[in-house]
Amino acid sequence: MRIATYNVEWFNNLFDDQNRLVPDGEWSARYRVTRRAQADALGVVFRAMDADAVMIIEAPDTGGGRNAVEALEDFAAHYSLRTTEALTGFANDTRQEIALLYDPGALRVRHAPRAGTADVPRFDGNFAIDLDVDATQDIVQFSKPPLELDITTASGTVCHLIGAHLKSKAPHGARNDADVMRMAIANRRKQLAQAIWLRARVDQVLEGDTPLMVMGDLNDGPGLDEFEGLFGRSSVEIVLGQDGQLPLFDPHAAQALSRRFGARPTTSRFWIKKEKRYLQALLDYIMVSPGLRSRDLVWRIWHPLDDPECWSDPALREALVTASDHFPVTIDLDI
Repeated sequence: MRIATYNVEWFNNLFDDQNRLVPDGEWSARYRVTRRAQADALGVVFRAMDADAVMIIEAPDTGGGRNAVEALEDFAAHYSLRTTEALTGFANDTRQEIALLYDPGALRVRHAPRAGTADVPRFDGNFAIDLDVDATQDIVQFSKPPLELDITTASGTVCHLIGAHLKSKAPHGARNDADVMRMAIANRRKQLAQAIWLRARVDQVLEGDTPLMVMGDLNDGPGLDEFEGLFGRSSVEIVLGQDGQLPLFDPHAAQALSRRFGARPTTSRFWIKKEKRYLQALLDYIMVSPGLRSRDLVWRIWHPLDDPECWSDPALREALVTASDHFPVTIDLDI
């Protein structure tokens, strides 16, 4: 079975208010890329991946008449994909949902949020934590609640999936450099709190010996920015587990954690206008629980410049660059 995670930049802008794909000549939200070009590029990428299920980060919007499931299923029909059904969880107000697009012949899927406790609430609730060591509980919410799913494969294997998009807000409203730093630190504290909340849910699932995969865009990683030095650890390290917790595993995270210098895997590519160059970063992960590591696992980042097969296929290489500022990550495993 192949499972993927893919952050599709502003997928929502490719659909009209009736949840129909609009592959026309108007501009998409990607710089100088039309809606037709982005949609066709995504069609090429999804067909090339040929995944049984794709956890889509920044999926189309649900709310105000728009429906992510209808939009994704229309997209799948337009490009004759075998992943014909979609499922979402708790909707949010960012116009960027988390959704699973999957092949119903390969697996059965249901939205399965954990009931939650006072200490570890459901992901659409409020999480209490002292963010700034002032002995006062702060209330944290997810702007994009993680998507919890129970899947049953055609072979009968049951697995819990969590799709996540952790994000710290930009310092909007800052009046000077001091404001920027203060707000950036506060926002990063909130992101780390979300990671702690997510890891607490991981611990709950692992206590039940349920096979688990956590996937998506964590917007953070080892050595990514100066805040890691301030807080001592990244969101990725928190979710992977530390201090005696049962560990999750992702080989790309492990590689990045083991190297302070030298080449690291990357899953995204952003244009830095001020510096007139591209920044590449490792932001997207598929983490697995200990019980899954014996399942003949193969991870792959579909990076158009780093993956030899992607590079040698000009149509796929161009599609990956056109479709999004992130590249898909897949895992092949025997379940």
